[in-house]
Amino acid sequence: MVDVLFYIITAIVFLGAGIAIGRYLLMKVFKKHEEEALAKSQLIIKEAEIQGESIKKEKILQAKENYLKIKAEFEEEANKKKNIIIQNENKLKQREGNLSKLLETNSRKEAELESMKENLSAQMEIINKRKDELEKMKASQVTKLEKIANLTAEEAKQNLVEALKDEARSKASSYIKDIVDEAKLTATKEAKKVVIETIQRTATENAIENCVSIFNIESDDIKGKIIGREGRNIRALEAATGVEIIVDDTPEAIIISGFDPVRREVARLSLHRLVQDGRIHPARIEEVVAKTFKNIEEEIIEIGERTVIDLGIHGLHPELIKMVGRMRFRSSYGQNLLQHSREVAKLAATMAAELGLNAKLAKRAGLLHDIGKVSPEEPELPHAILGMELAKKYKESPEVCNAIGAHHDEIEMTSLLSPIIQVCDAVSGSRPGARREVMESYIKRLKELEELALSFDGVTKCYAIQAGRELRVMVDAENVTDEKAGALSFDISKKIENDMQYPGQIKVTVIREMRAVSYAK
Repeated sequence: MVDVLFYIITAIVFLGAGIAIGRYLLMKVFKKHEEEALAKSQLIIKEAEIQGESIKKEKILQAKENYLKIKAEFEEEANKKKNIIIQNENKLKQREGNLSKLLETNSRKEAELESMKENLSAQMEIINKRKDELEKMKASQVTKLEKIANLTAEEAKQNLVEALKDEARSKASSYIKDIVDEAKLTATKEAKKVVIETIQRTATENAIENCVSIFNIESDDIKGKIIGREGRNIRALEAATGVEIIVDDTPEAIIISGFDPVRREVARLSLHRLVQDGRIHPARIEEVVAKTFKNIEEEIIEIGERTVIDLGIHGLHPELIKMVGRMRFRSSYGQNLLQHSREVAKLAATMAAELGLNAKLAKRAGLLHDIGKVSPEEPELPHAILGMELAKKYKESPEVCNAIGAHHDEIEMTSLLSPIIQVCDAVSGSRPGARREVMESYIKRLKELEELALSFDGVTKCYAIQAGRELRVMVDAENVTDEKAGALSFDISKKIENDMQYPGQIKVTVIREMRAVSYAK
């Protein structure tokens, strides 16, 4: 037990001694490191002081160099300015010398001028004296002449003036007459030249509208299908299109007769589609005719667009383009209206170019001058005034509107284009082979016949066929009974007798058709 305690104490003693020795050694190491760090810091401070002195000397040296450089530049600039000042002083001295010389010269000139003034005043005195002498001599001579002629000076002057006036008037009137005669002759020659050149440069064909169209077929067997059982197909086709279908012994041809070109074209296209399809019966006929009418409207727009493109006219309103296309299916005294309008447009453009006017505007007015003839409204107005109103409605220029309205003298001409359009319209219409009065009056009579029947209540459609010898009237089955249909036929025939003039007789046929339609769903 004592031994163990001894060992423990011994160990504790050694441990304490080790701790003391280690602490001493550690303190010694720390002191050594502190001394080394202090030495290093002093060394760094010395190096920094040395480096700072070096930088300071270098900066001082640079500052001295900059000072010397700036000083040299300043001295150089000062010398330059000094030289400029010296030069300016020299120039100023030179100018002072020149100014003194100029003053001396001016003084000499002033002296010379004074002498010249004195000489001029002396000469003026001499001239005035001579003028007085001349006036006295002139007065004495006038007095002597008055005594000789028994006239005063004023009377003689007045007589001379009157004589000169009469002579001048006679010469002026003769001269004016010669100028007017020459101007009339020249104007007539120039006008004839412009018109002849315009006509020669516009090639046209003698296009005369007919009232029949020929529909060619491959075989005469098709005629039976077109006629149908007991003629029901051909009757349905005539009722739907408003034309007369003539099926006779003419080989491989069917004649479509009607005064309205649109109806004839609808009938021709409908026949073409029905023959190609092979199904020909009343219901199919009505369906095909309805589609054809729609296609004709599209074709009218296409014709109008193609026409304005061919003529180089831009910015035309779509409604006006549609009316231009509708001209293709209208005629004026047998002359196709579209062909006539194109012809007038080309003539007007040529004539305007020859006269130095706006050719594009003239071409536009020429194409639209008869636009009132194809208006869908058809009010009680002349076609020229109606066309002018349509042009105003669709924002055409005032020159074009006036040319349209004045081409038949309905309004006063306010533009140079107006007489050109009037002349070109007359040239196009009056050339040989262009028109046929009989055709126009015939078509007008048939239109009046249809309008007369349409004025009665209950009439839905009306077609004049067989060259106006028959009038087919379709009535509304719901509003017109069979008894009313008979009375309506009689009333229409009496009104035709009282209001119209016509050759032969006109057959009035009133058709009342009742249809009951229902759908199985």
